[in-house]
Amino acid sequence: MAADTNHIHSAFELMEENDGNQNPHSRIFLEPIEKSADIKACVVKKVKKTCSCTAAKAKDLTFSFLPVLKWLPKYNLRENILGDAMSGLIVGILLVPQSIAYSLLAGQDPIYGLYTSFFASIIYFLFGTSRHISVGIFGVLCLMVGEVVNREVERAGYDLEPSAPSNYRSDMSSYLNNSTLGPLTANQTTQLFCDRSCYAITVGATVTFIAGIYQVAMGFFQVGFVSVYLSDSLLSGFVTGASFTILTSQAKYLLGLDIPRSSGVGSLVTTWINIFKNIHKTNVCDLITSCLCLLVLVPTKELNERFKSKLKAPIPTELFVLVAATLASHFGKLKEKYGSSVSGHIPTGFLPPQPPDWRLIPNLAMDAVAIAIIGFAITVSLSEMFAKKHGYTVKPNQEMYAIGFCNIIPSFFHCFTTSAALAKTLVKESTGCKTQVSGVVTGLVILLVLLVIAPLFYSLQKCVLGVITIVNLRGALRKFSDVPKMWQLSKVDTLIWFVTMLSSALISTELGLLIGVCFSMLCVIVRTQRPEGQLLGWVPKTEIYEPLPAYRDLQTKPGVCIFRFEAPIYYANKESFKGMLYKQTGINPLWEMAAKRKAEKQKLRDKTANSNGNPAEVSVQLVTQPLEFHTIVIDCCAVQFLDTAGIHTLKEVQKDYEELGIRILLAQCSPSVRDSLYRGEYIKKGEKEFLFHSVHEAVEYALCAHRQNGCCASKA
Repeated sequence: MAADTNHIHSAFELMEENDGNQNPHSRIFLEPIEKSADIKACVVKKVKKTCSCTAAKAKDLTFSFLPVLKWLPKYNLRENILGDAMSGLIVGILLVPQSIAYSLLAGQDPIYGLYTSFFASIIYFLFGTSRHISVGIFGVLCLMVGEVVNREVERAGYDLEPSAPSNYRSDMSSYLNNSTLGPLTANQTTQLFCDRSCYAITVGATVTFIAGIYQVAMGFFQVGFVSVYLSDSLLSGFVTGASFTILTSQAKYLLGLDIPRSSGVGSLVTTWINIFKNIHKTNVCDLITSCLCLLVLVPTKELNERFKSKLKAPIPTELFVLVAATLASHFGKLKEKYGSSVSGHIPTGFLPPQPPDWRLIPNLAMDAVAIAIIGFAITVSLSEMFAKKHGYTVKPNQEMYAIGFCNIIPSFFHCFTTSAALAKTLVKESTGCKTQVSGVVTGLVILLVLLVIAPLFYSLQKCVLGVITIVNLRGALRKFSDVPKMWQLSKVDTLIWFVTMLSSALISTELGLLIGVCFSMLCVIVRTQRPEGQLLGWVPKTEIYEPLPAYRDLQTKPGVCIFRFEAPIYYANKESFKGMLYKQTGINPLWEMAAKRKAEKQKLRDKTANSNGNPAEVSVQLVTQPLEFHTIVIDCCAVQFLDTAGIHTLKEVQKDYEELGIRILLAQCSPSVRDSLYRGEYIKKGEKEFLFHSVHEAVEYALCAHRQNGCCASKA
């Protein structure tokens, strides 16, 4: 049918005379496919398709929602189990000390970090589609959660109370049994039945629950496009800036200082001021322990990095340091003799489930937005990167569901926010990981610690955990070495990196992310406001036209000027388009018309003077200089869209140049741009259509039309 297929036909509109022979100049016309204008029918069709339910569709939906049901029955035990078991075991061993260390960063007790890592590993196994990423505790998210927890804990008045040993089970049980008492406010109820540790995890779990809801909602409404506004340079700058804040927050543990955790704008500067004010109170025992741990961890980490191709598995130095430091602290009685701060009692087993505190949701809803976006952006980008590397595909929306449920479900079990982490993912991949079964093995390792080993870390110094956290920031801080290369590739990306990094470090992590996104979008707007615009020349013996300033030996067609504008034409850059067109062509229609009118007035005055004076006097004839070209071809291949202001600007340009006798032709317009031109009545019904599918076609049309007219249309 004619409406369903594209038809190409040639119309011989112009005849070219050459040595007495007439050769037809053909012009291409494409008949567009008509789009259905019945919106109601389209909506009904889509609703029927979406709401229809068949056995096959229900099966596909179930398998899509729970990918484990699809790939696990096909699991090749002989080929995959060894690699999955080895990688899961190694990641689990590395994750134990990091889970305990990052708990401090999130403002929580060590047990909650272990809970978080365990549940995240198991839940991602069920919902995730990436075979290689390691989902668990991530330093930047821990920092963001910790800032929220610190603010809410301080608002509740807990920082005014003296620190006391926490009894997890009794405090949590009392809170669960009494948290629904009637007339008491949230803070009063919490202070009566829940200590600082209990309230901190309640805040952390609630903000995690909200972030998970946001992530699942983004997956359901398929708004993963939000992540496109988080470019690689922006994310890299954000992580690097947040790393400075993490390092600053852990510095007090390395020195054994008991100072309040700063939050809000400028917390990094405030924290360092407090550290230097209290530097005389440094605990020498903690300082010596921190230096010894750094002397062990930094070189071994470098060796692991340098010889990773030769090592079958990275050396778990963190675990060795953790065990050695715990034994030294226990048998040396460092807490009793020198006042070192230790982890304290870490219980075994699991606490009973607890729903989020609904009363806290209004206070935490905005904080959860940034946490949710950063979590899913990092997870999706890492999953796509490793899927591409290993030749399989992942579903971004399903990844958002997966990371969302990794936050929603664990939030009922006293956990805080998780996402994919690059360092552990690299370890997982390099140690032979084949499928998501590796995550189950990691979860079993952490479960063993939770059920048996956790209480043995009672004497572990907090300064050791701080050192482990800081040493793991090496990768983010090394981004500074990539800045020169980034500057060579893109100065704009480098500027975005610096702005995001500095704002995240010096202002705050949440505002730093917002500033980075706004600055990145501003850069895009500025670049579209001041785009490239240049004249094109013809490559001899071809139909190709390239920029004249870029290549040698290009030729120009006599009487035809070809201009390319490399941006959409819209309200923000319409003046740039006109100014660049006038500058490149060398003709400003307004100035030319003003000069022409002035010449006509002068001619009229001379005629009047001659008629009143001596009739024999010869009148002076003023003739304007002929224009160099008769046609301007605008190459629209880089014009992605037109708005109302853009269409109006094209109309103005066409009208102004036509008054000078110069014709405007548009070439290589995309279908959406053509549609905008038709709807904006740039070409009215019954008028000749000056839209061409190629620059060469437009140029040949202009030359042929000019020859047929027999004279230059630009002559006055």
